[in-house]
Amino acid sequence: MDYYFLMFDQFETLDLFGPVEIFARTPGASLHYVSMNGGMVTSAQGTTIVTSKAEALPPGSVLLVPGGQGTRRLVTDRLFLARLRELCGSAEYILSVCTGSALLAAAGILQGRKATSNKIAFDWVTAAGDAEWIKKARWVRDGNIYTSSGVSAGIDMALGFVADHYSMEAAEANARKTEYLWNRNAGDDPFA
Repeated sequence: MDYYFLMFDQFETLDLFGPVEIFARTPGASLHYVSMNGGMVTSAQGTTIVTSKAEALPPGSVLLVPGGQGTRRLVTDRLFLARLRELCGSAEYILSVCTGSALLAAAGILQGRKATSNKIAFDWVTAAGDAEWIKKARWVRDGNIYTSSGVSAGIDMALGFVADHYSMEAAEANARKTEYLWNRNAGDDPFA
């Protein structure tokens, strides 16, 4: 499966690399780090990554949108949101971590869908666009769209995705190999 990770300046490092760690361990995974213009992108924690320019995704692809401080400016960037809509239109599965769901909502991707986000920024995120926002959730799946709460919930969601699309055994083995205590219950959110 092809996994595309959409990066932008000031993304939250673990929002991206928690799921990267999980998806890299799936059979046949191909990981791609992209940004709207390609080139160097720097996380909120100062990690710099070289990205390719985001273009239409091949059939069967997964697109993951992290959160972070960079979402604050991008949520009103019409060009970014238009290009995000195009990318989402070519992805088979769309995933977001934390305030990445604000970008999906602002782009109109979550309209009529159930979704969640980081609880500290929940009011800000829910004002970004229409969705059926669910506050008490680690992650939410609505069809081909998965949204998750803050940093560690992104790892839980990634394991949930593996369970849904590979097998529960694959998700459990992945959690064991990373020595991660997987919160399997998507609705059990102690931070809500």
